[in-house]
Amino acid sequence: MALSPREQMARRAQRNRTRLKSLSNGRPRLSVFRSDKNIYAQVIDDSKGVTVAAASSLETAAKRGSNAASATEVGKLVAQRAIEAGIKDVVFDRGGYIYHGRVKALADAAREAGLNF
Repeated sequence: MALSPREQMARRAQRNRTRLKSLSNGRPRLSVFRSDKNIYAQVIDDSKGVTVAAASSLETAAKRGSNAASATEVGKLVAQRAIEAGIKDVVFDRGGYIYHGRVKALADAAREAGLNF
């Protein structure tokens, strides 16, 4: 029986998270969620089970939408908030998405803003 696309993505995300847990060394993870209209990012401390910083394209000054420019703004914003919370080193959780387009733009912007991963 074939898996639905949603089930396939959930498996990819879980496989990625399992690998990240072994590589994290206690670092929080920068998790990305991409919808059709927006993109969301949050820095999660899995040891405490809390979200340290979050940002989305709903709150950016740029035109809302599902484009690379919005993802870049979200990457800068989440990095700024994480650094204010005292976090510089994270692991990147792409959440089952291919590292391309909006996901890559968000990651590159977060790196430029000062996050290390």
